[in-house]
Amino acid sequence: MSLEAKLITDLKEAMKAKDQAALRSIRSVKAALINMKTDGSGTEITEEKEIKLLQKLVKQRQDSLAIYEEQGREDLAVTEREEIAVISKYLPEQMSIEDLTALIKEIISQTGAEGMKDMGKVMGMASGKLAGKADGKTISAVVKELLTN
Repeated sequence: MSLEAKLITDLKEAMKAKDQAALRSIRSVKAALINMKTDGSGTEITEEKEIKLLQKLVKQRQDSLAIYEEQGREDLAVTEREEIAVISKYLPEQMSIEDLTALIKEIISQTGAEGMKDMGKVMGMASGKLAGKADGKTISAVVKELLTN
């Protein structure tokens, strides 16, 4: 089932259940998807682009959440947490740190990277292979740790 079809089904269920957090989140994802389709670029929306869009939406909410928590605005922080939880359901399952580390070690041996000067090479390959399976910040942290040791 495509993301759009899944969103429509879940939107109907959220309406029946009167789940405001799910309604708000699904509608924002649906709107972002429509904006992506009608941006005028004429490119096809692939599953990879949908995953990047969902990651972007989650990241925006995480950034807002950090600001709200820093300022003591728990009322707004609750909304962001709810939306992160709902949008995250549409993302593929994230890799564990152990699996991520093993895969990055493999990439380092393939590229022949020896130190921090080769981080760009490793990050390029890792980001491509791990798209949707791990966020960039985590990938970067693991790559730095492995290249400095």
